[in-house]
Parts: sequence; C-alpha cells; structure tokens
Amino acid sequence: MTPARIRRLFAIGWILVFTAAAQMAPREAQAQKGYPDDIIHFISGYAVGSGADVLVRYFAEKVGRLSGATIVVENKPGATGNIATEYAARSKPNGYTVLVHAGSGLAGNMHLYKTNVDVTKDLQLVATINKQGTFLVVSADSPYKTIGELAAAMKAKKDKASYGTSSTTGTITGEMFKQVAGLDTMLVNYKSSPDTIKDLVGGQLDYAMVDPLLGLAEQRKGRVRVLANCAPERMTSSPDVPTMIESGFNMSLVGWWAAAVPAETPRPIVDQLNAWFNQVLATQETKTFLENAGGDVFISNPDDAQKLLTNDVKAWGEHIRIGKIQRAG
Repeated sequence: MTPARIRRLFAIGWILVFTAAAQMAPREAQAQKGYPDDIIHFISGYAVGSGADVLVRYFAEKVGRLSGATIVVENKPGATGNIATEYAARSKPNGYTVLVHAGSGLAGNMHLYKTNVDVTKDLQLVATINKQGTFLVVSADSPYKTIGELAAAMKAKKDKASYGTSSTTGTITGEMFKQVAGLDTMLVNYKSSPDTIKDLVGGQLDYAMVDPLLGLAEQRKGRVRVLANCAPERMTSSPDVPTMIESGFNMSLVGWWAAAVPAETPRPIVDQLNAWFNQVLATQETKTFLENAGGDVFISNPDDAQKLLTNDVKAWGEHIRIGKIQRAG
C-alpha cells in the first residue's frame, strides 16, 4: 500500500470519527432537552411514616408538579441511610434516580461505617433543602421537665440509662451530649424513628434524639415532651424549646438536607433539578412546611452544595472524634 493511500485512509477514518461525534452530540443534547420523559425515582433512606420520609414525599409531590414528571418514592431504610445512598450512587447517571437525604448524615456516615461509597466522589448534590437541629425528647409522662433534671438523673443511673435514635445526626448529637454532660448512657440504634418513639413511650428508653418534624408532631399528639433543641439558636417553629447552650450544656450541631444524583449525571440535568428544587423552596408554602417541621429553608447551587458536603465530611469527622464514637463494622 502506497504512502499516499495510507494517508487517504487515515483521513477518511478521522472524517468518520468526527461525523459520528457530530451525530451523537445532537442526540445527547436532545435527550437532555427532553428530560424528563420517564418516571423519576426519589430514594428515601427512611421508613414510611417517619418524619424524614414525610419531607421526602413533600418534595417529590412538589417537584413532580413543576416538572410534569411522575415521581415515585422508593423507601430503602437501614444502616442509617447507607443502603439508600449506595443504591443511588450506583444507579445510572441519567437524572431518574434522586436521593433525598440528610446531607449531614451523608457526611457523618463516611466516618461511622465501612461503606462502598465515597459521597464526595460518587454523588453530585443538586440542591440543598433545609437546615435543622436535633430534638432531645422524653415521654410525656416522664418526671423530667428540663434537660438539667434529665442529665442529673441519667448521671445517677450511669450505664443503666439508655437513649435511642435512628439517624447518624441523632447518634453524633447524642454522644456529644453524653460527653458534655458526663453521662454513661447506653445508645440504642433503631431502624426507624417511629420505632424509637414506640420504645420511648413504652418505657424502654429514658430519652431519644429525633428530627424536629417527628418531635413536634409527637408532642402535639401528647406522646412526648421536647426538652431541648441541639441547634445554636431557638427555631421559629418552636420558640418555647430552649437550646442546649441556653440550658447550660456547651454543644450545638446543625443538620441539613439535600438532593443528590450519581456523580456523572450530565450538568444540564443537574441544573434542571436544582432549578425545580429552588422554585419549590422559594414558595411561602414550603417555608411554612419546613418551619413547622422545625427547620429553615436552605437554597444553594450545585457547586456550593458539593463544597458544603466536602467540608462537612471533615467537620463531622471532628464531631465524631469529640463524641468518642466508635466506627461500626
């Protein structure tokens, strides 16, 4: 084969490559432009009926209306969210699987468990949702009316005292409280927050660390009494609930929620999801919903949300060190 013919074949090959790429690009852009044209699955790492799951379903309904898409909530509870997180991270990066989860929980789980997922690399946050504290609650018929009374009684009970939680944020907050209060309380982990409340009301636990939505709802039902909010300031939705700091315990911790997709999801889809979530967050209805759930609206863009997650992985590692929490598994 002559050198001229070889050069001509190479030239034809490159033309074919560029032609194929040019033909694929419009199809890819068109696929993103047509998004969504299938069912979107919102992944909830929490049990149906839990306070956290209520929040996931609220946003599924609102984003569904905005996007015109059918959104189905899939519950994958267990391992404080790790099952749902790994499922979402390993899903196809096409915008049809969206994890709605506590961002602070994603950060904390990196230190508490041996996982197959690095949330800073395997997930892309599309939007933050809210900020909220953690509530310390006792049963409604508990003799303890203040966090100080509870702490004194738990100190006397030593390792016979127990508290429950079903979340990573609750575990970290609870163990930090033990450190600052000088307690030996035994931690009992639950698969779901309703199970935690059931045992608290039934007398199997002395107190529990729960999300504000569940804490306020159960207090309105007359089943629990909220003693303290672990956020640095009192919340608009619960102005009568004192903070830990106000009550004489030098600790505060704020959790936050976010929506995430697999890391390689195309940027146009990430931006579209961000726009939908932010539109929902901008409404007075959502502001009221989140305040009633014990939180505040938290709006951001995907880049800032991802930076927050990366920084919180480091920060929550320090919280876990202070709380002297042992890694599970």
